[in-house]
Amino acid sequence: MAAVVAESRVCETPGCNSAAKLQCPTCIKLGIQGSYFCSQDCFKGNWKSHKVLHKIAKGEGVNGKDEKEDYDPWPHYRFTGKLRPFSQGPRRTVPAHILRPDYADHPEGVPVSEQAVRGSAQIKCLTDEEEEGMRVACKLGREVLDEAAHLIEVGVTADEIDRVVHEACVDRECYPSPLNYYEFPRSCCTSVNEVICHGIPDLRPLKDGDICNVDVTVYHRGFHGDLNETFLIGNVSAEAKKLVRVTSECLMKAISIVHPGEKYREIGNVIQKHAQSHGFSVVRSYCGHGIHRLFHTAPSIPHYAKNKAVGVMKPGHCFTIEPMISQGSWRDEMWPDKWTAVTVDGMMSAQFEHTLLVTENGCDILTSRLEKNGQFHFLDKL
Repeated sequence: MAAVVAESRVCETPGCNSAAKLQCPTCIKLGIQGSYFCSQDCFKGNWKSHKVLHKIAKGEGVNGKDEKEDYDPWPHYRFTGKLRPFSQGPRRTVPAHILRPDYADHPEGVPVSEQAVRGSAQIKCLTDEEEEGMRVACKLGREVLDEAAHLIEVGVTADEIDRVVHEACVDRECYPSPLNYYEFPRSCCTSVNEVICHGIPDLRPLKDGDICNVDVTVYHRGFHGDLNETFLIGNVSAEAKKLVRVTSECLMKAISIVHPGEKYREIGNVIQKHAQSHGFSVVRSYCGHGIHRLFHTAPSIPHYAKNKAVGVMKPGHCFTIEPMISQGSWRDEMWPDKWTAVTVDGMMSAQFEHTLLVTENGCDILTSRLEKNGQFHFLDKL
């Protein structure tokens, strides 16, 4: 799961990131939040993509509906793309003997231990014992995601993916970290097509041409291991394949600069440079995060350029990098379920994630695949 990052008012022109005070007058009239630019030149230069927001707000040019069941939980919600929610299967349970995080049984899913250090920018350096705990949790997380990868194909439902992830966690004496985290109802996140992140697994069958991200985190003996990959479903368009490939490259290029002494803010510069060079945008609302005994903690790691991330990497730091790259606008909005983040223009978005441990000489990718030198499953199909 990605962490939410606070965003300052910066120019929305891709690659600019200057401080912005001018706001689009049409967006003000339509009640669209944000829409800030640094100058009239940037506003005019970005008009072609920006005006899509006006059409969406007016209900014009919205993509047609996807195949759907007789299920309409939000009859007045205006979707940005073709995807629609389906009903969900029954909530899954975890055997009592498996060690659980503090939010697992909280009535509102509040991680009390995270709340205790919320707002602190102090980054924990793990002890040797804690590093070993993270290595084990991340290895098990990789095994769980690999179990899901073997299942994914046309016709399989996201609920079935969730079942396999849940059972693979239990088989390894792991608690599936997303389950009941701030009341998230499932054991993993499945984000299809225009869903950027935090999609809730439901009974919709995957369709030929979809892309689907599966985000897995396991909690094993006090430590969380977090990773995700985006998968190609059936015959995927060349444009979608390019998006998925470039997103994986963004992650690996970012990982290549991780070493002691590097500033965390540099990660976003590397990611945006590569994404933008291929015509894609970088989602700003969600970020990578510190992880160990806590699911989400310092540091916060934005994936876009010229960010204000605090901190310098040191041996023993453990965190995720998980860029979300979109075909069109970087802007997002949320479904009424208060979890599913989607692109504002209904275009596709992809994501890849690894958990990393900074070492004396660089970093270890704790969630890498054992075979094929840590490459991603989707590369097998390109």
